[in-house]
Amino acid sequence: MTGSSSPFLAVLKPHLSDIGAFTVQRSLPSLPFKTVGPFIFFDHMGPATLAPGQGMDVRPHPHIGLATVTYLFDGEIWHRDSLGSDQRITPGAVNWMTAGRGIVHSERTPPDVRARGGDVHGIQTWVALPQADEETAPTFAHHDAASLPDIFEPGVHMRLILGKAFGETSPVKVFSPIFYLAVDMAPCAAFVLPPEYPERAVYTVQGEVMVNDETLPEQRMGVLAPEAQVRIVAGDKPARLMLLGGAPLDGDRFIFWNFVSSSRERIERAKAAWSAQEMGKVPGETEWIPLPERKPPAR
Repeated sequence: MTGSSSPFLAVLKPHLSDIGAFTVQRSLPSLPFKTVGPFIFFDHMGPATLAPGQGMDVRPHPHIGLATVTYLFDGEIWHRDSLGSDQRITPGAVNWMTAGRGIVHSERTPPDVRARGGDVHGIQTWVALPQADEETAPTFAHHDAASLPDIFEPGVHMRLILGKAFGETSPVKVFSPIFYLAVDMAPCAAFVLPPEYPERAVYTVQGEVMVNDETLPEQRMGVLAPEAQVRIVAGDKPARLMLLGGAPLDGDRFIFWNFVSSSRERIERAKAAWSAQEMGKVPGETEWIPLPERKPPAR
């Protein structure tokens, strides 16, 4: 935790998780903050360089009660799901998958990208759905980079991924007040983040920044104090940030594996359905990830 004069309620140090081809750094959920606004999971993938023939292979697995968001800086990921969606995600674009009452998907390196190898770098998040929408029908939407609002200030380029911020609105359909931006800053550039939302955080993807008068090191998530107007200043090197947050969740959420719900009983039903392979199939896929015997960290 930080002091009372700090712009931060806490600075979260991510913990490492192995997804096979490379490790990821997970900032949410994390003590003392399980969520920031509706964001309940935040993974920083890479940066990593995959050799020719190497790739990511996340076999078909289920979700309930959330929406997943994939945003890449480098590389490509091939998404397929039980709705029949078949979509590559490329840098600057957005894959938004609403799990709702249940969906199954896989995430792999496309065959041509696997053959040549290359870099992979990005952020994957989960957004918990409001209780009234936890059982909504599953959907999938892809938005290319050109469809997302760009916001410019001197030395600063922001891309609005989700929600509303700085007078702009993302085309991605969301379920609650939220904002999520990717920010690239030139050395010594600065901007002000106004207190538009009650819960906000800054994550330093690359480089470090000063938030008011406090340093936020590289690959740390600073959870901001409510109602604080903060000035973010890059150091003497370029910086890349993610800004995120929104309205608080309408109650606590339980997490087991890939399931998020306001009801423990609902998670138990999802566990039984997945074990019985009753949640759907991904066309063209025969593999699937079995239900863990014990509760692991969220993936």
